Amino acid sequence: MRFELLLKGILLGFSLAAPVGPIGLLCIQRTLNEGRLAGFVSGLGATVADMIYGCIAGFGITFIANFLTSQQQWLRLIGGVFICYLGLKIFASKPAEQAASDQSRGLFGAFLSTLFLMITNPITIAVFMTMFAGIGATNTNGNYLAVAALVLGISLGSTLWWLILCGGVSVFRAKLTPQRMRWINRIAGIVIVGFGVTALWSLKR
Repeated sequence: MRFELLLKGILLGFSLAAPVGPIGLLCIQRTLNEGRLAGFVSGLGATVADMIYGCIAGFGITFIANFLTSQQQWLRLIGGVFICYLGLKIFASKPAEQAASDQSRGLFGAFLSTLFLMITNPITIAVFMTMFAGIGATNTNGNYLAVAALVLGISLGSTLWWLILCGGVSVFRAKLTPQRMRWINRIAGIVIVGFGVTALWSLKR
């Protein structure tokens, strides 16, 4: 059963990470501007957030789930503002002449930014709880090893996606001129700001 849950977790983690939203765009933009490692580390921030939410859903930590749900308005506000900030920053940024993937401080900041964006999205916990129920992960009868296998699978699947995405995007990096990179930054910035505005607009509902 644990091996089966591990495989299910890999598929779940991959499918959750694959849709290109603000996190995916950030990883693509950072891969093109700063190198493959910067993009991959950004993706790892989202992976860690998935692991945290997976543990909350899988181990039945209901008081944390209830708290995040009750504070979703504030979390959406903070997350929406931060997405807008990152989008504007990317829009105004100049293309890096060299990859900055060897700068540990920049990598740590890239990791924290995507972790923060995922953590401030309270919808994620609802998605995890629904998916866990759908694949039968809630019927583990207190078998924490089974839940751990599922959460491990989620992290492996998510990591696999970021490896594929950043590796594929990095292939095109050498072919892009500074002028094209400026336009990529502007387009990515506008789209990311759009995600942030959408999140803020949802507060009116």
